[in-house]
Amino acid sequence: MKGLNLMDAFGDFKELKNIDRETMNQILDDVFRSMILKRWGADDGFDIIINPDRGDLEIWRTRQIVPDGELDDEVAQIEVSMAQKIVSDLEVGEELIEEIKIEDFGRRNILAMRQNLQSRIMDLEKDHLYQKYRERVGDIISGEVYQVWKKEMLVLDDEDNELILPKDQQIPSDFYKKGDTIRAVVYKVDMRNNSPQIILSRTAPEFLEKLFEQEVPEVFDGLITIKKIVREPGERAKVAVESYDDRVDPVGACVGMKGARIHTIVRELRNENIDVIQFTANEQLLITRALAPAKISSINLDHDNMKADVFLKPDQVSLAIGKGGNNIKLAGRLTGFEIDVYRETDTDIDDVDLEEFSDEIDAWIIDELKNIGCDTARSVLAIPKEDLVKRTDLEEETVEEVVRILKAEFE
Repeated sequence: MKGLNLMDAFGDFKELKNIDRETMNQILDDVFRSMILKRWGADDGFDIIINPDRGDLEIWRTRQIVPDGELDDEVAQIEVSMAQKIVSDLEVGEELIEEIKIEDFGRRNILAMRQNLQSRIMDLEKDHLYQKYRERVGDIISGEVYQVWKKEMLVLDDEDNELILPKDQQIPSDFYKKGDTIRAVVYKVDMRNNSPQIILSRTAPEFLEKLFEQEVPEVFDGLITIKKIVREPGERAKVAVESYDDRVDPVGACVGMKGARIHTIVRELRNENIDVIQFTANEQLLITRALAPAKISSINLDHDNMKADVFLKPDQVSLAIGKGGNNIKLAGRLTGFEIDVYRETDTDIDDVDLEEFSDEIDAWIIDELKNIGCDTARSVLAIPKEDLVKRTDLEEETVEEVVRILKAEFE
């Protein structure tokens, strides 16, 4: 089939879709056999020869020569008189081998063939892409930001496949523009309208887990196991780790010398605070570690309701709760307990509840201080003024006045 350079005609499409030559040849064979069946009703006696080096395709038809008037199969046989018009010296019992020209199929069939070929290749590529990324769910990939929209971001991988990073899977402080390189974990792969949709995530715990695998060789090698990860993306994360080798300090290995390993991860996560905690089956000890940096005085566990009453000194309450309540919230998710914090009553003798100052301090200001875990005078005074300003919606002047009033109580 000279002149029909199919491999060139579909070369760009094939390269774009990353389909290997063997698969492409099989598709061409199937498509042309389908066209032969449609044209002649059978494909017996037809040979399709694909020439990958020349980039073309030939179709040869073989028919048995029979005496005139004894034609039983119009596809597989030909009368001798008709055969001799093509090759004059042929006789009954011999075979007529002739090349089928593209024109013999007709323009309509040729157009249908082209559409069928493109459809087959696109379906194959969709399936290839789906299978490829279904096996990579949970893996980190790097891509180039191609388009940024309000609700999602379009990312291209190294083969120019389109991947989606939804807004709710981005760290709140993420900011990317077209052309930037981005790292994310393959979160899930869906089929929508018969097309694969690859969803990425930078907020999933799996992303943080894979970052640890990349930065901490002991995690990658299996010497250290990550038992559980909980995150408030961009704010704080807690990672429980365990080592089955007593010679390996799981927390120290994950943090690295002078924090080198953990700092690399923190930068990738837009300065998300990461608490690495050594896992233990001792629930009280695990809760104590999960509430760090707060120092726990005692814990009462209610296993039936999965609740934990934690008692601390007044100056430790705000540390246990953390900014926006993130520390206590994450500690609860990490341990599986609903955690309530209480101040030790025997340490509150020389302290004063903030409600006692309601005649000097407005109620909304007291509520603002309580929201950050401060409901006694000393718990407020234990926090530097600049931190009080940052952690509340109070003006600096307001904070200074509150501190002055509270200090006067103890002078």
